Amino acid sequence: MSSKPIHFYFDYISPYAYFAWRKLPSLADKYNRPIDAHPVVFGKLLDKWGQLGPAEILPKRKWLHQYCLRYAALNGFEYNPPKNHPFNPLAALRMSLKEVSGIDQHRVIDTIFEGGWCRGEDLGDLPTLISLVEQQKIDGEYLSQQVSKPDVKNLLINETTMAIEMGVFGVPSIIIDGNLFWGNDQMEHIELLLAGNDPLDREKLNAQERPRAIDRKAFKKLDIDK
Repeated sequence: MSSKPIHFYFDYISPYAYFAWRKLPSLADKYNRPIDAHPVVFGKLLDKWGQLGPAEILPKRKWLHQYCLRYAALNGFEYNPPKNHPFNPLAALRMSLKEVSGIDQHRVIDTIFEGGWCRGEDLGDLPTLISLVEQQKIDGEYLSQQVSKPDVKNLLINETTMAIEMGVFGVPSIIIDGNLFWGNDQMEHIELLLAGNDPLDREKLNAQERPRAIDRKAFKKLDIDK
């Protein structure tokens, strides 16, 4: 069984990232895989790939809230989203860098995710972040002092840049042995891969690649009444 890490790319702004994080550690433990957690700036991924975030599309924002309430009810936990959403996640993300939080990284991630998405805390507020981690006996003052340092800012920029280079286009993204999974609904597929039973037919995948006949920019120029 491989001991290569599972790479988890996340931004606290995404409830889906929280849902994935709730389940991923137990899967990783089951298959003796460490998790390398990578905070990234979701907004920069959207900018890179020319997308809008779910909260920027009103019908999708409403649907998202319904989905999250159903998901939490079915999975037996309290869903109470952050006080403000969207919010500025930069301080929380910087606090969660491995180079900043060290051996406490996963505990910091647990604490911030749960505080935001189960207890409705304001994850864009630095004093709130300090309070959350200090409730877990983690030095919040130290972490808070790191978030404004230029080298720490650059670390988060680098994590986001490297994620883009790996083909990450959204959060949560999980990369295992070069295979990218996107979304919290990928756990069944992830476990099949970890167990050595990946059902993906790679020959068929390659054979079924299709050329693009049109793109959206060209389609917008068409007269759809004809």
